[in-house]
This record gives sequence, C-alpha cells and structure tokens, in this order.
Amino acid sequence: MKQLFKRLPRNKHSRAQGQYWEQQAAKYLQQQGLRIVECNYHSRYGEIDLIAIDNEQYVFIEVRARKDLRFGRPSETVSANKQAKIMKTAQAYLQQHKLDVSCRFDVVEVVLSADTGKASCHWIPQAFDGHGEYA
Repeated sequence: MKQLFKRLPRNKHSRAQGQYWEQQAAKYLQQQGLRIVECNYHSRYGEIDLIAIDNEQYVFIEVRARKDLRFGRPSETVSANKQAKIMKTAQAYLQQHKLDVSCRFDVVEVVLSADTGKASCHWIPQAFDGHGEYA
C-alpha cells in the first residue's frame, strides 16, 4: 500500500525548470542586496534551494514556482513537513560550517505571467519561524 503513495521521481525537464527558477530567484535576491553563498545545499534531512547572507544574518530560502495562480500562491505549498525539513537541513548546514549565527527562513515565489510569458518574483522574508508556523 505504501508504494502507491510514493512520489514519482522528477524528470530531467522539471528538474531543469526548477533550477532555472532558482537562478531567477537568486538574481532577484542579489538585486535586493542579499549575497548568495550556496545553491542546492543537500543534507541527509533534505535540500535548501538557496542560502544567502543579509546584513550578517544567514537566510535559508525555499523557491516555489507556478505557471499561474489558479490553484493558489506558490508559498502555500510549503507545508509544515517541508518547513521542518528545511529547518533540520539549515541546522546541519550551520553545524557543518561551525556557524553560531542568527538565521531566518524566507520563501521566494516565482509566477509566470500568462500575458507576457515573463516571470515575476515575490520575496517573503521570515516566511516561517523556527516553530513550523507560517508568518
């Protein structure tokens, strides 16, 4: 029964799309003054799309993209379970790099405009806290 509910592996096309949106989000955040220090950090707990520094504070960023908003905002798909994985992965990153610093968890939404075909970014600083609660 468990096998019926396993997520299918992402194909190369969707992985490439995800990397493209993450690159767009990274460019946007750099324009906002953040310094990107790592992309696609992996630990045994999961993955963090982007890690940046904003005024001496480490920022762990989840990038979510959608073609349109018919089914809600991209940030709404960052579940409590995903938040917990991001927080554990962030902890692993801080321990691995021997950092004792302030940090926060942000989300960048990327939405493709049906009219123009261009993507727009919406940055949500402190999108959730260390207790799994959405801000």
